[in-house]
Amino acid sequence: MFNSLSKRSSCPGLRSGFIAGDARLIAMFTRLRSYGGAGVPLPTIAAATALYRDESHVEANRALYRAKFDTAARIFGTRHGFYRPGGGFFLWLDVGDGEAAARTIWREAGVITLPGGYLARPDAAGFNPGAAFIRIALVHDLETTTVGLTRIARALDKHQRAAAE
Repeated sequence: MFNSLSKRSSCPGLRSGFIAGDARLIAMFTRLRSYGGAGVPLPTIAAATALYRDESHVEANRALYRAKFDTAARIFGTRHGFYRPGGGFFLWLDVGDGEAAARTIWREAGVITLPGGYLARPDAAGFNPGAAFIRIALVHDLETTTVGLTRIARALDKHQRAAAE
């Protein structure tokens, strides 16, 4: 198991976490780290310790992400392949062509999304399982996220109408 404060506590710049697993895995990881791992600075350890001792900010963070996914469900409904994931902070939409949709969203809505094909490799037959998707990071505050998702939905609706013509 890998645990990171960047996800748990919304502290991506802190670069602190831990790995847990069976003895064989830990031995291999320890060997890997011995070739290129840097020590963790004492202020980072102190901040990480304080964050791991507190669950209230984690619970508040989870509630905020639930609210963001509630908002996404309201905005997208069943359009654009929306589904509510079991966890996380990424929204994946099946838009047919992730690159084309990402360009349209940037041009029409001024919002950056990531084509899913950029996160997967084509298989032996050349099929990229992520090519039809875009990934949206729900990392801003609720108001900004709502505005962004509304713009994305409008841009995708326009994109879909243009593709159908």
